[in-house]
Amino acid sequence: MITLHHVERGQGPVLLLVHGWSQSTRCFEKQLADLSDRYRVVAVDLRGHGESPKPTHGYRVARLAADLHEFVLEHDLHEVALAGHSMGASVIWSYLEQFGAARLAKLIFIDQAPLVTNGMGLTGAALVAAGCAFTPTSLYEIAHGIATDRAASLKGLRAAFFSAAVSEEDFEQAVSESLKVPAACAARLLVDHASQDWRDVISEVIPTLGLPTLVFGGDLATIFPPESAAWIAAQIPGARLSVFGREEGGSHFMFWENPAKFNAVMREFLAGG
Repeated sequence: MITLHHVERGQGPVLLLVHGWSQSTRCFEKQLADLSDRYRVVAVDLRGHGESPKPTHGYRVARLAADLHEFVLEHDLHEVALAGHSMGASVIWSYLEQFGAARLAKLIFIDQAPLVTNGMGLTGAALVAAGCAFTPTSLYEIAHGIATDRAASLKGLRAAFFSAAVSEEDFEQAVSESLKVPAACAARLLVDHASQDWRDVISEVIPTLGLPTLVFGGDLATIFPPESAAWIAAQIPGARLSVFGREEGGSHFMFWENPAKFNAVMREFLAGG
């Protein structure tokens, strides 16, 4: 067990925020600042990320999910609205598969495809719905770059994360946080994360839990197509889908680029489902 660094603001129902691959609590600064007027907003740094410990082992989605479960128990959190961005959503899917939904009240998935790498020969509509961003070859090429020349690799990911309107300062903050993860660990985690297929958990496990669910996507499709967010929402009875348009900062980091809309959608969902 490791002690995860976290940032907490406000009082009220718990909103627990889980960042994506190589990011940290800092990416949720605009949610911590705004939503904490009515909610106890908690953001965690996953193993190896941000200010959390950086052991040399455990860089798998399943282990990150176990760390998150231990965090929930350690801090005695109940009736949690659990939100995950990008890989953070995959961590939640693993959490639900391993530990169920005890202590959870609502689920929020932010721009994460159920299948990141097309190693199964998907084509056409099935490929778009799965949301695959990589081929097996491109995945390992990117992972090799992360392990050997991470600064250059991260620069190349700018268009996958943000819209063209993002400021240099904002992008450099994301790069700075990414560089806090040891390079070899970041590469191993990327391969593990991008090799998972969560379609069965989304279509067969989550519907049985009966939790209100909100799914975000972005029309810019900077990394994942909005059709994959729509597919996820369609599998979960009653799930709400919110897709940010091209003029609404509809990138992978829509919650950073358009916090006013994102936080408004979150407030409505958290208040009533």
